[in-house]
Amino acid sequence: MDDQQSSGAAGRPKASARRKARSLALQALYAWHMADLPVSDIEAQFRTDNDFSKVDGAYFHELLTGVPRNLGDIDGELGVVLDRDIKELDPIELAVLRIGVYELLKRIDVPYRVVINEAIEMAKSFGATDGHKYVNGILDKLAPRLRKAEVTAARKGR
Repeated sequence: MDDQQSSGAAGRPKASARRKARSLALQALYAWHMADLPVSDIEAQFRTDNDFSKVDGAYFHELLTGVPRNLGDIDGELGVVLDRDIKELDPIELAVLRIGVYELLKRIDVPYRVVINEAIEMAKSFGATDGHKYVNGILDKLAPRLRKAEVTAARKGR
C-alpha cells in the first residue's frame, strides 16, 4: 500500500493522517527555524495546541526530529542542486524542501513521486505564489540522485 491510498489497512495510517502530520511538521520546522527553540519544546507546544486524533503522530515526530538530526546531509544534498545560497530561500520553501529531502533519503517506503507531490501541495498551501514550482524543480532534480533505481524503473515503465 502506498502513501496515496486512503484506506488504513494492516495498521498503516490513512494518507490523510500522514498528510496532516507533514503539514504540522512543516509548521513546526518553520517555528524551529525562526525561533531557534529546542525541537522538544516545539513538539510539546504543537501537541498541546493541535488535535492529533487524525494525525499520524509518529510520522510527525519522525519528521520533526529527523530533519534537524540529519540537517547536514539534507542541506548538503540541497546545496548540490540549488541555484542560490540556502540562506536565501524562503523559510517555508526551505522547510518543505528539507522534509522532501528527508523523505527521499530516509523513507524509501514512500514512493518518490508521492514525496514530490506532497511537497508541492504543502508549498501551494503554505508557500509563496509560485513557490511550489521551485520546490518541484529542486526535488525533481534530487530524486534521480537519491532514488536512482526507483526513478529509472519508473521512467522505463512509461
